[in-house]
Amino acid sequence: MFCRVSRVLMCHLCNVNRNEAIVLKTKTMKKTLFSFLILAVLFTSCRTLTSTTYIKANDSFLLGNNQHKGFSVKLKNASPNDVTVHRAPIAGGQHSNQVVKPSETVTVKVEKNTALVVGNKSNDQATVELLVKGDTRSLSMGYKN
Repeated sequence: MFCRVSRVLMCHLCNVNRNEAIVLKTKTMKKTLFSFLILAVLFTSCRTLTSTTYIKANDSFLLGNNQHKGFSVKLKNASPNDVTVHRAPIAGGQHSNQVVKPSETVTVKVEKNTALVVGNKSNDQATVELLVKGDTRSLSMGYKN
């Protein structure tokens, strides 16, 4: 009788320990998955920049007029007038001129140490929506008449 009771008690304790181990593994997996998800969001958010940028009449917006790695820009012209886009290496010069019509979206890949210049040659304020991916942490932003 004593052996049977102790076996039943041992089996009951073993089942409790198994259940506790399963619960513990599940909690550990949830914590690991949550940590991975947070790191993925942080990594992605640090490398992406979204902006609605307003450019005064006859003015230009410069993105990346400093030393940096390459990046890409998805630009949508949200204004009623054309805007111009070109790349300008910080060492000097300019290339890849492009006119962006109203409601048009373009994607521009910008080399390292090169600025993206968005020009507004109209007499009205221009609005552009930017989605920048790549080296966004070290990009300078500013305006140039």
